Amino acid sequence: MPEVIAMTDVPKPLSADEVAARRKRVLRTAWAIGAVALAVYLAFLLSGVFGQ
Repeated sequence: MPEVIAMTDVPKPLSADEVAARRKRVLRTAWAIGAVALAVYLAFLLSGVFGQ
């Protein structure tokens, strides 16, 4: 009886261009999340200042 080998998806290495594109997307996402967090923080502070 032949041996059964499990088929697993092995990701192939990324090219330098793919790595650079992924890094750019990650940085853009991080900046966007940071900007939203800063906006929420400032809105909270300003609501406390102007809410009095």
